[in-house]
Amino acid sequence: MLTKRSYATLPTKIEKLQRLSASLKGPEIYIKRDDQTGIELSGNKIRKLEYLMEEALEQGADALITCGAIQSNHCRATAALGAKLGLPVYLVLKENQEPEMIGNYLLDHLFGARIQRISESDYQHRRGEILETLSDQLKGQGKTPYIIPEGASNGLGCFGYSDVIKEIQEQEKSLGFSFDAVVVATGSGSTLGGLILGKALYQYPGEIIGINIAADAPTFQKRVSLLLKEAITYLNPSTLNADNPLFVSKNIRVIDGYVGEGYGKSRAVEWDFLQHMARSEGILLDPVYTGKALYGLVEEIKKGTFRNDQRILFIHTGGVFGLIPPSTLPR
Repeated sequence: MLTKRSYATLPTKIEKLQRLSASLKGPEIYIKRDDQTGIELSGNKIRKLEYLMEEALEQGADALITCGAIQSNHCRATAALGAKLGLPVYLVLKENQEPEMIGNYLLDHLFGARIQRISESDYQHRRGEILETLSDQLKGQGKTPYIIPEGASNGLGCFGYSDVIKEIQEQEKSLGFSFDAVVVATGSGSTLGGLILGKALYQYPGEIIGINIAADAPTFQKRVSLLLKEAITYLNPSTLNADNPLFVSKNIRVIDGYVGEGYGKSRAVEWDFLQHMARSEGILLDPVYTGKALYGLVEEIKKGTFRNDQRILFIHTGGVFGLIPPSTLPR
């Protein structure tokens, strides 16, 4: 039976973006505040970690290993959860030079994570090998390490966001209406994959849409399709199968065109949008994920991609500490 640990503060609330909706004179836009899931502003990461930690603790893990960029939200969330549970956390971070002690990197240190920095080339080509070597070293010290993939993005992690669909359905009952589309930033694939999994599991009628903030749409369509096929291996074979039309790459909707200058890099227009949202709605978006994705959604609305009578739910996946590193700001 698929189970999880409960660490997040749930359900997260849904708010209407009143001024943004009014200014666009089109669809009504709502936001689900998954930036407020708890565990020191862990955002969407904690929902995935609840499932992975259940597996880790069932296996007797007494140390956690994971990886990410130097300002990884996932690594910081894992470090915070490890500190809460009294488990040492080992982070393999992608960075060629000694970074400034700011943002998530500073928080990793505050939470007591053991940090190993590796080059961008090693991260791209040897990451798995490096994680396994670290795991073997810890085993040699008598520990039982558990490796969490980048972004907690695997089939098991997808269930964190299949749960969100069920949560949204319950909230729709109170709101008195259903959303026509649920939109989310896509950076590693498991949040989008989880929402699609939830759509299949709970027969959710709304469309699920990702807006990629790295790579391109075909890359994420393939990645999410593979994650979904891995996820269903945790289910009874009679529940879902790999031939489900929702799981086919070409049917996975990812809106491309808003990567900008690249992952973790902001243009002036994106920064202006972050400021506008902070000043008009009192909501802080991060420049890496939610800022680009919501900006992309607004631009698509202006293009007429969505009907004026639709209600759209944007999921705020967190990442506020991404505002601190100056490298994310436009030059």
